[in-house]
Formats: sequence, structure tokens, C-alpha cells
Amino acid sequence: MKKILIIEDEKKISRYLQLELEHEGYSVDIASDGIMALKLFGENFYNIILLDLMLPKLSGEEVCSQIRKKSDVPVIVITATDKTFSKINLLDLGADDYITKPFIIGELLARIRVALRHNKEFSDKGQVISYEGIRLDLDKKLVIVQEEEISLTKTEFNLLHYLILNREIVLSREKMLNNIWGYDYNGGEKIVDVYIKSLRKKVDFREKKLIHTIRGFGYMLKKES
Repeated sequence: MKKILIIEDEKKISRYLQLELEHEGYSVDIASDGIMALKLFGENFYNIILLDLMLPKLSGEEVCSQIRKKSDVPVIVITATDKTFSKINLLDLGADDYITKPFIIGELLARIRVALRHNKEFSDKGQVISYEGIRLDLDKKLVIVQEEEISLTKTEFNLLHYLILNREIVLSREKMLNNIWGYDYNGGEKIVDVYIKSLRKKVDFREKKLIHTIRGFGYMLKKES
């Protein structure tokens, strides 16, 4: 049985999520503030974490940062804001995905399934792939850009892996969604743009732009001519 930690201070929401998730066969713990969340996280193993940002005692951003220092457990942020800069901050902190309130429970369940599946997949052992100064160690999950190790979230790593495997090929947002987030993902194509923007900040150095926007089509990883 997969175990989920819900970090949410609104009792009606946390109880609703608990009932729905338990109905789906998950085991659920609930933390109503940031301090309690880190305590439960330190005492238990969880397969996935649902994290509200607006928490008493300790912010959701700080909770996410502390969790990511110790574990690569998938974190789905539940946020009331739809501002892109907040989403980018969350990706930089290590969140794997986000969903904006109000949300449909079916969409959240789909995102949970995708996150759990990707936590199990992308585990090619003993392989290193490279392209134009980027090296991915698929076993150790290390990323080296221009001989400098950089930190990527799990989804960013998977996205970069997919881009390198399909280098110099135009990839549509739909194709990227299907291969990274899964065919049952219902969140829309905007998430691709958010992750591409975040990935560019970490991978594209000033002297070398590699991730290109192909207007009307999608994205391509290629060296500048």
C-alpha cells in the first residue's frame, strides 16, 4: 500500500483528500502545519507528499526545501496562486509538480499516479549520456554542464534526459507531456513551458544556448549554428 503525507492546514480540504485517497487504496497521514509535517516526514516513509504552500509555523516553501535536502520523494504542491514566478520558485526548490486550487480530484489522482510511476521509471543503470557539454549520469542522477555539477528536480532531469535522447528533433508540447507526465495527465500544456523556462536557467549558459523554441511547434535541443 502506497503511503501519502498530506500537508494542509484547512481541515475540510485535508479530510476530503484523505477520504478520496483512502478510497483509492492509499494510506494517508495528515500534517496541519509545517513543523508537524517535518516531524512526520522524519519518522515515516512516504511514497508521495501533497504540500499546501500557505501553512502556519513554517511555510510550504521551507518545508519543500527541507524535504528535498533529505529525500527525492515526489512532492506535488497544492497552490492557490497561478503566477508563473511562484511556479518557477517551486521547481527550483525541488517540487515535482503543482496543482492550482480549486482542482478536480480526478486530475490530482492522475498526477499522483504519474509521479509514482516516474519515481519508479527513468532508472537506466550504469549509463552516462552527453550532448554539447551536458552529461547525465542516469545511475547517480547527476548532471554536469560545462564541467560544473548542477541541481535539477526529478521532472527537470527527466525532461532533459528526454530532450537529449531526441536531440535535434522538434518536440511538440503534447509529445513531451505524454512522455514525461504521462498520457493520463490532464493539466494542460502550460506545464511544459514552465519547466522549459526553469531548465533553461540551469542548462543554457551565456555563451551557449541549447534549448530552442520552435514557434508554432514546440522545442528542440540543438547547438547554435
